Amino acid sequence: MQSWQDIQTTSKEGLRLYARRYGDPLADGLPVVCLPGISRNSADFHELAEHLAAGGTRAVYALDYRGRGRSDYDPDWRNYDIRVELGDVLDTLVALQVSEAVFVGTSRGGLITMVTPMLRPGLVKGAVLNDIGPVIDGKGLARIKSYVGKMPMPRTFREGGEILRQVSGAQFPKADEATWTRYAERTWKDDGKGGLVLQYDSNLLKTLENIDLEQPLPTLWPQFESLEHAPVLTVRGANSDILSQATAEEMTRRHPACALHVVPDEGHAPLLADAPTLRRIAEFLVETEKL
Repeated sequence: MQSWQDIQTTSKEGLRLYARRYGDPLADGLPVVCLPGISRNSADFHELAEHLAAGGTRAVYALDYRGRGRSDYDPDWRNYDIRVELGDVLDTLVALQVSEAVFVGTSRGGLITMVTPMLRPGLVKGAVLNDIGPVIDGKGLARIKSYVGKMPMPRTFREGGEILRQVSGAQFPKADEATWTRYAERTWKDDGKGGLVLQYDSNLLKTLENIDLEQPLPTLWPQFESLEHAPVLTVRGANSDILSQATAEEMTRRHPACALHVVPDEGHAPLLADAPTLRRIAEFLVETEKL
């Protein structure tokens, strides 16, 4: 039996948006909202969500943006935009009657988390920023740009795991075959005809084509500082090529309640599945609820 409930809401344009809910929505603990990376989906948070929802203490919601996972693809790829996705997140949380939560944002999900208080100040009671910050390393962005929507179609998930290892093996040097295969199962899906297809709209690559990596990327310190009212836990992969150690440390200096947790032997983005990281995020939730 699956340990989550499937939920569907609808965007303003009528697109079906998918989310998973773990745990009891009526539990007393602060709910958690998990937002994935640019081409990722709700399944990435499975281990974390099960851990945080254990014992019936809280509900954990993991969302699929439009064009990812089990949400509808948008016929206009230009809507794969953080501002549109933020609107979808806010509308989904209204539909789910979530008025305050701790956000866990991986990469793009962290960017959405940082801008959420600008539109809904009381919604974010705490934030876990998974390998993302106000300064984005262009080297890592170039690597992401090189493979989103461009990877070959594997015949099996095991073969897909090998493709992912070739793309990101330097980021996760100690990941074993089972880990890569599990990651492949969250990247591709059965097309019903004996083959595999991506779990995201390949048109996402068009949103990255106009990024000029020869120019300095804009910094997002004002967006990060919109979280000054809430505690923040920055999770950084020790091998990350997106969030530098210097930026992570600067985040702890600029924010009055920002802690740093470094995941060894992982890069962008940490899988949020190892015991120390699960424990640290659970502790952060307890600390946040006491404020």
